[in-house]
This record gives sequence, structure tokens and C-alpha cells, in this order.
Amino acid sequence: MEIRQVSADERTDTMFPLQAYAFFASPWTDDDRETYRRRMVYYRSALSLVAEEDGRSLACVGAFPMRQNVRGAVLDMAGIASVAAHPEARRRGFVRALMGRLLREMRDRRCVVSALYPFRPSFYGRLGYVGLPHRRTADLAVAGLDHLLRADLPGTVHQLPMREAFPVYDGLVMRMLEERHGWAVFDDVRKAEFREGKTWVAVARTAGQVVGAVSYRIDGYGGRLVASDLLTTGPLGRALLLQYLARHVDQVERIVITVGLDDVPELWGTDLTVTTESRVAFPSTAGPMARVLDVPGLAGMPVGEGDLSVEVVDDEFIAGLYRLTGDGGRLSVSAGGPPGAVLTAAGLSGLVYGVLDPVDVVARGLGQVTGAAMGPLRGLFPRAMPYLFADF
Repeated sequence: MEIRQVSADERTDTMFPLQAYAFFASPWTDDDRETYRRRMVYYRSALSLVAEEDGRSLACVGAFPMRQNVRGAVLDMAGIASVAAHPEARRRGFVRALMGRLLREMRDRRCVVSALYPFRPSFYGRLGYVGLPHRRTADLAVAGLDHLLRADLPGTVHQLPMREAFPVYDGLVMRMLEERHGWAVFDDVRKAEFREGKTWVAVARTAGQVVGAVSYRIDGYGGRLVASDLLTTGPLGRALLLQYLARHVDQVERIVITVGLDDVPELWGTDLTVTTESRVAFPSTAGPMARVLDVPGLAGMPVGEGDLSVEVVDDEFIAGLYRLTGDGGRLSVSAGGPPGAVLTAAGLSGLVYGVLDPVDVVARGLGQVTGAAMGPLRGLFPRAMPYLFADF
């Protein structure tokens, strides 16, 4: 097996057949290939690797340079995608070898964390990743929002195609990057493709300020209005957008919308019929996963109170002894002494991202934590559910 880096222009010949077989209806068509080739202009900043044997590309991986908010600190992130292997190469270590090379190179490019959507979570768990909450969808009857049609709200909502709305929409996304734990964004090269999305965007403003936006499409008269993430800066932005959606009551029967973990759609109205769910299934609808790639790179991240040494074991990237201290509400990382906790990379990542309590780490076999270390670890990394916005 030989691993080599390929350019965006080379991906169509080397990576497309692998990705098409793994993710498309098969056999694929020439139109599928041409569509893929045209999209490669948006992949020029991605790191793309293939594993070859006897001159044949048998597996591939890719990483996009991204940024992510982790507990209030915006960090460089490696967004992993394009992971595929030919059936002849599966269960032979090709993808594991590619992932090791990919993460090393992205860490060398100063990526502090990494995230992905897994085809099998247990595989990535062995690579140091830990599960994050899956976004939820709310499926509701439009008629349940009719009370909003009578509300006099201080603001306006305008509808635009994505191409025209993109600067405003992206501006709100970037604003939320500074505010929302878990939020992640692509670089300008990759995100340029989203400008071409065939969706509508509703933009809510009050006093001249953008307070909400949602992209959506309508699948037919009497059908559904299908919306992406409900992006709002607060209750007024949400109310304005929901009022706008309520005006479709004589056009569509239902609204399906992606909501944050802190949204409670059943409280949006008194007579609202709604189903809110987060469906996880493999390999089609897995929840996201993330990991830490550089512990010193976390320094300065907002944390709680605590001071202890931890040892991270069995990991190529972050194994070692670290003293973690909450210094004035910011994390300080220095050389560690005798550890109060011995953690796997997934165990530490679960604490940093706020999805695991120290008890969960022990119960899931992701580390050993002494009784005396439970409090400091919990104080440093209190529970905080991340909302991973970006799709990749």
C-alpha cells in the first residue's frame, strides 16, 4: 500500500469511483461523474489522500480546514469527509492508515480539534473520537402556528434566493460561531458552493439588525416546507421566523425544521401538534463525533474551576502528562505530575466537549478517575451540550 496526496483536479479519477460506489446509487452515471468534477473547484483547500496498491486507488480520505467553537474558544478544526474504500480493501487497515496520516498532517497545520460524521462510530472511537449530540428535527402542523398570525412583532422578514441572501446568511452563521458551543464553519473556498444552493432564505430583522435566518424549500402544493437549521439570536428572531412560516398555512400542510438542542418546539404554541426527534442509524444517519488533536492548543479555552494532572494514553497525537488548571476562567496547560486520572483520547475529548461526566468516562471504559479527581475534572469541564451546525 502506498499513500499519496492528490489535488482537487485528481479527485475525479482517483476518489470519485470509491465515493460513488460507497455513497451513490450504483452503478453511477456519466452525469454523476461530471457533477462531481464540476464541484471540485470548491475542494481546492481540502487535504485529499488516496491509498494505492499496484497502481489502483483502493481507499481515500479528505479533510477540510474549518473552525469550531469549543466552550467559547474558536479553534482550528479538521473536518473529515470523503472516507471510502473499495470492497477489496475493506477490513485491511487501509482507512486506518489513511486516517493516521491525515490527522498527522492536519495537526501539523495547527488543527487543535477534529470532527466527522462516522460510517461506524466504534471504528472512530478507537481513533480517539467521541460522540456528540445529533441535531433534531421538528415535524409540525402549520395550523398549530396560527396564533402567530395575529401577533404584532417589532420586525420584518424578507424572502430571497440563497444566492442573493448568502452574504447576510453567512454573516449570521459567522456571528453565531463566536457564541455557540460546537458551531463549526468551512473556509471561504468550501463554503462558496453553498451560495449556489437551490433554496429560499427567510431573513428576520429588527431595528435594522439581522436576528434570524432559515433556508428552506417547498416540496409541493399541499405538501411540506422543509427547512434547515433555525438560526436565531434570541426569542424575537425565532418568533419572527415562525410567524413567517405560519403564513404558509394555505400552501403546505406541514413544516419540517432542524432545531437546536435548547429549542422546545412543543412550547411554540398551545394547540401545536409536533414530533421532535433525533434519529440515529448506521451507516446512513449517524450522529457527529469529535476529538482533541492538540492539548496545549486548548490553552485559553473558557473553563470552570479545577487543578489536576491527567495522563492521556494509547494515542499517537495527545498521549502524555498534562496539568490542567482553571486560571481566572481560562484553561492553562503545563507539564503534569502524578495523574489523578488516566484517560484515553476519547475520554479527554468527551470531557472537553462537555458530553461526558467523569463518571461516564469510567463507566464507558474511557479512563480511570480517582475519587479525589472527580470534582476538579467536573469543575474544569462542566456539562455543556455542543450544537454541531456544519454539515460535511
